[in-house]
Amino acid sequence: MQIRANYVDILNRKIYPAEVRVENGKIASITPTDKNVESYILPGFIDAHIHIESSMLVPSEFARLAVGHGTVATVSDPHEIANVLGVKGVAYMLESAAKVPFKFHFGASPCVPATPFETSGAVLGVEEIKTLLQKEGINHLSEVMAFPSVIAGDEEILAKIAAAKEAGIPVDGHAPGLRGEDLQTYIDAGIQTDHEASSYEEGKEKLERGMKIIIREGSAAKNFEALAPLIDAWYEKMMFCSDDRHPNDLAKEHINALVVRAVAQGHDLFNVLQMACLNPVLHYGLDVGLLRVGESADFIEVKDLDSFEVLRTVIDGKMVYAKMISSDKIGIRSSSSGLTRGSKIEGSVEPKISNRVGNDKNSIEETLIARSDVEEVNHFEAEPIESEDLLFHPSCDELEVIQVIDHELFTKERLYHLPQQGVFKADLSSDILKLSVLNRYEAGKKPAVAFVNGFGLKKGAIASSVAHDSHNIIAVGCDDESMTKAINRVIASKGGVVATDGDRVLHLPLEVAGIMSSGDAFEVAEAYEKVDRFAKEVLGSPLSAPFMTLSFMALLVIPELKLSDKGLFDGRAFHFVPVCHEA
Repeated sequence: MQIRANYVDILNRKIYPAEVRVENGKIASITPTDKNVESYILPGFIDAHIHIESSMLVPSEFARLAVGHGTVATVSDPHEIANVLGVKGVAYMLESAAKVPFKFHFGASPCVPATPFETSGAVLGVEEIKTLLQKEGINHLSEVMAFPSVIAGDEEILAKIAAAKEAGIPVDGHAPGLRGEDLQTYIDAGIQTDHEASSYEEGKEKLERGMKIIIREGSAAKNFEALAPLIDAWYEKMMFCSDDRHPNDLAKEHINALVVRAVAQGHDLFNVLQMACLNPVLHYGLDVGLLRVGESADFIEVKDLDSFEVLRTVIDGKMVYAKMISSDKIGIRSSSSGLTRGSKIEGSVEPKISNRVGNDKNSIEETLIARSDVEEVNHFEAEPIESEDLLFHPSCDELEVIQVIDHELFTKERLYHLPQQGVFKADLSSDILKLSVLNRYEAGKKPAVAFVNGFGLKKGAIASSVAHDSHNIIAVGCDDESMTKAINRVIASKGGVVATDGDRVLHLPLEVAGIMSSGDAFEVAEAYEKVDRFAKEVLGSPLSAPFMTLSFMALLVIPELKLSDKGLFDGRAFHFVPVCHEA
């Protein structure tokens, strides 16, 4: 393979016309030329922290979307599936990743479960972490979410960090809002990165204390604008990530979008590209070439250095994506939702789509994509509930309410004065809706119930078995009947996302661990776009990503208030609190 383009030499900060020759998967030569060329060739983009499972796609299908945006590698934390299936779940991710020529780099997840205040499907203790660290494809200790335990000197979490240090691999952090001496204690334990900084001041302090900051821009949490002013002074210690990105968003953009935004804001081109292409390779020791002679041929060709429109993506010398149709394995198409079909990577699942309606002739349920016939990898024991199981009888005048903030994982605590005594379901005029979490791992359990402000639903309910990090069944709704219908549909399919207006039900099954579909990436993206749009346009949610936001309402390690299957939880004090406010 030979490519003539403007060679972007990030390390030496030069751009010049060159002919790049690839042989046996390696860069054989880079020869300057005086011929006029229009396109640009540079190392591929890398997502420095992502949970592949949040794309609702298995790794082999995730890759098909990512390469179209110039992504050649990820640093992936598999703790979503680990919370469901433990070591077996991580093994599934490694096996799926091995089917395609994309460079996944997984970590061992030290916080499974994230807290002892929720029910998960598995536990990863010190011995399990040591076992994972010996597996091929595991190259770092994933985010240490239990920062209070680290600060308190908990022996188990420190033993997991010690195992990573002994293996000579990086240790990722997760410390939202952590500052001052507690932050220093956390860093001194061996934590090297953080992707949770959400303000300039927080990011700057963490950088000054020696951490590397990963700017996150996902489907729900968006911190680019707050942290971008740090780029030009601290680019050597910064990277980009998406953390959690739903399939419809991934179909539209990835790390390339952050590069475009940063360059458009006037940040130095080479600073931005070092963050997007080089720093993850150097920090994590990734097996990704940096477009140098003798290294693996992992690179992209782009139209220009403003739009960074990807013309082709090459991994290990194989062209895995091309803008123009050049074979039956590489193509492009437009769909009704405006998503673009990119390359079909060898080994990926063939398309399986269904717009079928339920068997009952009176049913108005729509299953947006068919379940695949792959061997089931799951852990799902929940049984259907009755609407009476969601009833709430307050014994107080005020409720502790979770207040949602769009684009943030943080929530606020809000007090709501009950207008009357007796059963309370919701107050649509004040946007006070019911929230529930049901244990999916044990049969016969009853849902925990609390209340939330900010979802803005005007009718119906949404439910999902994607609920970070333990992935129990979470639902929010305007009435108990709609919530029950949505929850029971998730249970019937052993995983999925559901939206209902009380009559019509839209359903996207997630048959792999209850959090991923093994179906065609583009079809899953289109199906998710449809159910997401239904939640916004039909049910009325003003949130940019209602399902992603819902999934984080069970993430107890992010303050202030969250809900687990065991009850309402205060992430600041790290203990349960009653839904009824106690003065």
